Amino acid sequence: MEYDQSWMAYGLAGSLQAGAISLAAGILLYLLFHLVGRARGWGNGPRIGWSYLFTLIFTVSGDMWNLFYFNYTSGLQSLQLLRAKLAEVHDPDHIGMRVLFELLGAAIGVYLAWAVCSGDWKRRFTGRG
Repeated sequence: MEYDQSWMAYGLAGSLQAGAISLAAGILLYLLFHLVGRARGWGNGPRIGWSYLFTLIFTVSGDMWNLFYFNYTSGLQSLQLLRAKLAEVHDPDHIGMRVLFELLGAAIGVYLAWAVCSGDWKRRFTGRG
């Protein structure tokens, strides 16, 4: 799902912004699935899996599709079509870095929410317990 990226910076700063959006979405979606999972008797696996999957669908899927499309499709046979497609993408020079930061942000967000919701966050974050 594409979201408006016109306000985002370019390069590393834009990748960090995209990663922060994925991190926030991962936290919120884990909290949602934590509530749903607790009511339905789910373990940690389905909560983590569903929240990570939906975080990827909501935040990474547009950039990941563009990355896949530009690398593996043979539909870009004319220079004019390539220019038109690249004009639609925000910061096509750093799309790989943005996808990486979005994937990492989603994973870290889900992990942080899981660690806090599991009730054992002091031991996980400080190593003492």
